[in-house]
Amino acid sequence: MASRHLSRSIAMQSLYEWDFYGKRPEDLDEIVKKNIKEFGVGLKDDEFVWKLIKGVVKHLPQIDKIIEKAAPEWPISQITIIDRNVLRIGLYELLYEDKEEVPPKVAINEAIELAKSFGGESSGRFINGVLGTVYKEIPGLEKASVSLKSTETIEEILTAAVVFCKKNDAYQIVLIRDIFGYWTFPKGHIEKEESLNQAIIREIGEEVGLKEVKIVKKLGEREYIAKDPKEGRIKRKVTDFLVEVFGSTELKVEKSPGIKDAKWFDLDEILELKRYKDAEKTLLQAIDYLKGIIKNQATDK
Repeated sequence: MASRHLSRSIAMQSLYEWDFYGKRPEDLDEIVKKNIKEFGVGLKDDEFVWKLIKGVVKHLPQIDKIIEKAAPEWPISQITIIDRNVLRIGLYELLYEDKEEVPPKVAINEAIELAKSFGGESSGRFINGVLGTVYKEIPGLEKASVSLKSTETIEEILTAAVVFCKKNDAYQIVLIRDIFGYWTFPKGHIEKEESLNQAIIREIGEEVGLKEVKIVKKLGEREYIAKDPKEGRIKRKVTDFLVEVFGSTELKVEKSPGIKDAKWFDLDEILELKRYKDAEKTLLQAIDYLKGIIKNQATDK
């Protein structure tokens, strides 16, 4: 394993140098050969170095698009050369390598170690955030992960909210668009000594900037299994609420790798959006409730 770590280091240094000098195809082989000779003392086989280099270069356009989606506030050109090439190696291993040979946990941890060794003070956290987001969000990747260390199921308690407001005698719901284009609603973990109600009000404020809100009703509870690259299987228990905004409806979207946008939608618009199946029942229940209020108000008139 030490040999593979050294190979990743040489691959990163080579991609860094190649990137720095303009990514000219004719320069790459010479850069890699030079770095293997200079830094590969004790390296028995350079095959893995070349495999990483060729894999990253082959899939570079796709990898860079994923980086842009996972870190929308950081255009590729603004990410440091070291960090973006560590991400490229990590994403190549995470997405294109055999999961039996390189489990997702290994790919992510190795990238974090490269970032800590060669990057800045915050590089490790940045790499962990981007790769962790990709791991959790890409459909099918979790199912392909068969080598996670933990086989026990950990339980997490979360809270989520369908947030609505009234505009011109009609109701609107605010939804968040994630890095993969799905529209969902504010959700988060409960912090120490928080109640479910306190947690969801805080999350709404943090994710979409709405501070003056009140809980109307509890919509229900749901469970699903997720996988974390470090923790393994996680059973997430989510309590959903219907929450009304009674103050400003101006949205201030949180700067986060997982959040790309947020927007108010009319009730009928929501049915045309790309949504997650696990939250479908909750969302439809909220829409039916609000349409019921509109119908009753029309009857009363």
